[in-house]
Amino acid sequence: MKLSALPSDRMPSCVTKAGSLLSPVVLLLGLAMGCSAAGADVLDGRVVGVTDGDTLTVIDAAKTEYKIRVAGIDAPEKAMPWGQKSKQALSDRVYGRDARVDWSKRDRYGRIVGKVIVDGKDAGLALVGEGLAWHYKKYENEQPLADRLEYARLENEARSMRRGLWSDPAPVPPWEWRKQKQ
Repeated sequence: MKLSALPSDRMPSCVTKAGSLLSPVVLLLGLAMGCSAAGADVLDGRVVGVTDGDTLTVIDAAKTEYKIRVAGIDAPEKAMPWGQKSKQALSDRVYGRDARVDWSKRDRYGRIVGKVIVDGKDAGLALVGEGLAWHYKKYENEQPLADRLEYARLENEARSMRRGLWSDPAPVPPWEWRKQKQ
């Protein structure tokens, strides 16, 4: 199935795929039996670019490129303190490697928003633990509960250990920095 044919809104693809073919009763049964927004779709490919600490490019087997916004985190912008270190850390972790992206939505820029897994490890979670990204609480309800709790735990640990950006006395979150730049 082509990714471009999948829904771009927040509705899980298992709902939209089933909904187009099945009755509402069968659709509700499917939802009750475990269909969820988290990880509804999977993109497998190679990471061929890293834009910043939370955006990368993946190319699939058909040579189609996809912009990916790493779910669950907001990393410092490149011009911010820690921005280049965050980008480099993500690049060191994923660039040139095979990745799996579990996703269920696109953002307003058309990027796939997903959990990026390389060598069995969650790249976004690793950045949070290293103090190179914030757990993006504005969107935490889109994460599975286990992920949400682990991201929050690792952010608190990085903060208390003063890792990365938490070594600054008053780190400015990227969403506030962007707002100031407007």
